Amino acid sequence: MTTINKEISITGHGLMKNKPCTVKFFPSNAGKIRYFVAGEDPFEASVENVVDTNHCVVLGNKKAKAMLTEHLSAALAFCGIDSIDICMDEMEVPILDGSSKQWVELFKNAGIEKHFFEKKQHFTVREPVYYLNGKTSLVILPSDELYISYAVNYDHKDLTKRWVAYNPKNQEEIIEARTFGFYKDLKKYQMLGFAQGVNVENTLGLLDDGYTAPVRSENEPIKHKILDLIGDLYLTGVNPLNLKCQILVKEAGHAVHVKTARILKEKLIECK
Repeated sequence: MTTINKEISITGHGLMKNKPCTVKFFPSNAGKIRYFVAGEDPFEASVENVVDTNHCVVLGNKKAKAMLTEHLSAALAFCGIDSIDICMDEMEVPILDGSSKQWVELFKNAGIEKHFFEKKQHFTVREPVYYLNGKTSLVILPSDELYISYAVNYDHKDLTKRWVAYNPKNQEEIIEARTFGFYKDLKKYQMLGFAQGVNVENTLGLLDDGYTAPVRSENEPIKHKILDLIGDLYLTGVNPLNLKCQILVKEAGHAVHVKTARILKEKLIECK
């Protein structure tokens, strides 16, 4: 069980509704990642509590919801935190810079308990996990070490038939990879009430001939897909960075990540 050493907080705007939200984090000995939203009953960060995957991952119960949890979940995975209380005064997690970078920095500044650096528990799957649907696939296989490969085929000169593999050397590039979308679709989404908080600081817009801002690293959008995947798979209750598995993904999204996480949770076993 790993938590933070002291209470911390941060304020920012939501990506979808653009409302300000203050998030406070408290050390916890409960052994769970729990959300407390606007004073309502808490709920755990778990696949059982995913209530929506359109546009972002929404966790909740009958009385409260937390939107856009995936970047925060990924930051908790990267920091190894599995016991923390998250208190929000609004339902949408702040987008900050569109990546997990500022969340990770926040947790590191708060301090992470020493036993985080003790020997980690590793997990694998007792049998292969598959999700196949048309051009989309997500396969998880037993392995001697963690390997993640994410492939995309977008209508963009830099993102056609491309893939990126996760490894410890590019971990920082994945942590800082921003959310993205096609710039031509922005007005349409905003007219539907979404993406109200999008700006060039928190979202990488895809243009016909490039991007709305310089990329932080090569293939940044694909690296962000890996970040999303890590955050979504952490909802199994097992840190995906501690898996001894090959994870092969092609053209998936939050809905597929979460559906696969539900299957994965039932097939995880601890490595001896």
